[in-house]
Amino acid sequence: MRILIIEDEPGIARFLKEGLEEEAFAVTVATTGPEGLALAQAQPFDLLLVDWVLPGLSGLEVCRQLRAGHHPAPLIFLTARDTVADTVAGLQAGASDYIKKPFHFEELLERIRVQLRPAAGPAGRFTLGPLVLDVATHQVHKNGEEIALTQKEFALLEYLLRHKGKVCRRQKIIENVWDIHFEYNTGVIDVYMNALRKKLGFSKEEEYLQTVRGIGYVARD
Repeated sequence: MRILIIEDEPGIARFLKEGLEEEAFAVTVATTGPEGLALAQAQPFDLLLVDWVLPGLSGLEVCRQLRAGHHPAPLIFLTARDTVADTVAGLQAGASDYIKKPFHFEELLERIRVQLRPAAGPAGRFTLGPLVLDVATHQVHKNGEEIALTQKEFALLEYLLRHKGKVCRRQKIIENVWDIHFEYNTGVIDVYMNALRKKLGFSKEEEYLQTVRGIGYVARD
């Protein structure tokens, strides 16, 4: 899952980026309103964390312009403002949620999970044959037995399951799982897929995680 942080305070931006990356999110940081708006319009993000007061363009205006362009990603405001009028203004601009600075990272993380949960169904779970992937607990079970995955293996499997039945192109996997947006050797995906199949007990011939030669991979029941 890809998150865009639009925050001009370096300490807060770094704290958020490091914390979210530890939770297996791919994170991009913008430090001004115009930069954040341009990134959000040009790249697919699953959620936006936006400071209210930003150089060049306020977070409120960034939100308004994104919603005017029918940008679908959930947007959470990070702000020191706490009046009812401010809250109403943010929600009317199209914000999905609002958290007041200073905040506990655990609270923000839960708010993020709540916003992302609809894409994973009411229980925040994905299934693939005998597998169950739980986004909230960051666990994978096969026939009731937990399978220990690295953060990147989990992120790769989650991405494939979120697009179950659809062919995921190698470049899209690199962009969304590794957060790499330049020319890059996508062979690293094959290394992780081999490790993932081995841990899950799937062979290349099995239908669950299929290789589409020259294109990418697809998860199928």
